[in-house]
Amino acid sequence: QVQLVESGGGLVQVGGTLRLSCAASGNINSINTMGWYRQAPEKQRELVATLTTDGSTNYADFARGRFTISRDNSWNKVYLQMNRLKPEDTAVYSCRAWYAGNILNSWGQGTQVTVSS
Repeated sequence: QVQLVESGGGLVQVGGTLRLSCAASGNINSINTMGWYRQAPEKQRELVATLTTDGSTNYADFARGRFTISRDNSWNKVYLQMNRLKPEDTAVYSCRAWYAGNILNSWGQGTQVTVSS
């Protein structure tokens, strides 16, 4: 199994930046893809970005050009660099890992990001 723990959330002003981290442990050698999701109050959870083992990335429209997903070489940590933050980016951000041939997946507990205007 893979366990995930997010960190780096907090309160930031409009236009500011935050870097979220997701620390993975367990069977990290079996990870195929990792991603970030977010859920704002009274809204459905939505995909932010994904990153595969071969380096391919996918971004939601709202994230493209402002957010960047990256990782270290061994999937120990995945990052989400968020720039030019907006109030509508306020949400709980969670990371997700797909592993064992994308058959299994794990979620972290989430980290709160609040953007004040």
